Amino acid sequence: MATATIDAPTRRDFLFIATGAMGVVAAGSVLWPLIDQMNPDASTLAAATTEVDIGNIAEGQIVTVKWRGKPVFVRHRTKKEISDAEAVPVSELRDPQTDQSRVQKPEWLVVIGICTHLGCVPIGHEGQYEGWFCPCHGSVYDTSGRIRQGPAPLNLAVPAYRFVSDTKISIG
Repeated sequence: MATATIDAPTRRDFLFIATGAMGVVAAGSVLWPLIDQMNPDASTLAAATTEVDIGNIAEGQIVTVKWRGKPVFVRHRTKKEISDAEAVPVSELRDPQTDQSRVQKPEWLVVIGICTHLGCVPIGHEGQYEGWFCPCHGSVYDTSGRIRQGPAPLNLAVPAYRFVSDTKISIG
C-alpha cells in the first residue's frame, strides 16, 4: 500500500493562488462594462410602461394612448357591447378566443391598435360589428378586438396590463 505525503504550502503556492485571484478580478473588471452596456438605457425603461387614467373615459368611448411607439386602444364598453361580444360562438371565429380571455374586467378592453394584416391603424366604432375597421384592406374587428371579416389572420393583440386602481391602468 502506497502512502501519500502532503507537502506544506510554500510561498510559491501562495503567490500562485494570489496571482490567479488577481487575474479573475482583472477579467471581471474588463468584462463588466461590456456586459453592462447591453442593458436598456433609461429612455427605453421609461417607455416600457404607460399609465392611463380611465376615470374620465365615458362609457362607449375609445381612447388611444401610445405605448412603446404603438397605438393602444382603451375602450370603455357598454353593456350591449359586452353582451354582443360574449354571445359570439367561438367556432365562428378565425382566431378563436373568448371575450373573457381577452379582458380583465368586462367593461374595459385594452388592445394594441395595429391591424394584424399589414400593420395599419384601424378606425374605432366602424364596421359591421361596431368594433374597428381597417380601411386599407377591409379587415373588420368586433367589440372584443377579434377578427370577423377581411384578410387579417389574427385578433388585435392584447398587451400586458394591470389595474393599478379603479381609475388607473398600467400597460406594460
